[in-house]
Amino acid sequence: MKQSRRPAADRADLKKDAAVALAIDALGFIAGEPEQLGRFLVLSGIGPDSLRAAAREPNFLLGVLDHLADNEALLVAFAGHSGIDPAEVARARNVLAGGASEVP
Repeated sequence: MKQSRRPAADRADLKKDAAVALAIDALGFIAGEPEQLGRFLVLSGIGPDSLRAAAREPNFLLGVLDHLADNEALLVAFAGHSGIDPAEVARARNVLAGGASEVP
């Protein structure tokens, strides 16, 4: 039986949806660590009351993944917590940035 392949646009949408989901998971992970959340809020300039609205913005989610990638200990902790390879964060970041889904 011949398998149908998804059109490239559908695959790109799936990758973007997965990247957004990973970034939202990362934000939830950061929010669960009060010290990390405080640091993230200070660095991002977002107030706690604006966090939910900001999470709907793709560029904000890109910033979440950048923040995670910039802190190796946090990245490793998140990857372990989520059961993913830390490189998945870089791939998701690239997708949200509009680039290729592969880690360079």
